[in-house]
Amino acid sequence: MNKLTPYDPADALVDDEEIAVFMADALETGDCAYIAQALGVVARAKGMSNIAQHTGLSREQLYRSLSEKGNPTLKTTLAVMKALGLGLTIRQVDD
Repeated sequence: MNKLTPYDPADALVDDEEIAVFMADALETGDCAYIAQALGVVARAKGMSNIAQHTGLSREQLYRSLSEKGNPTLKTTLAVMKALGLGLTIRQVDD
């Protein structure tokens, strides 16, 4: 029997281009919980302590907000994105 090992997607995000593609894919889903969780993965890849320091939020608050069950405010989301060097672009979508 094969033994499964834990996989952390944060380990695969090694450069800014991969992070941008990962977050763009998450945003395309339109699923708020998934987007928050993806943002948490990126924050872990970049170092949660570093992100906490740049946002002024505690690590615990970030882990909670950016978890599968988290529901970060827009203010928190934008602060984390800024700390990660990410931004949002608005475009018109077809129905």
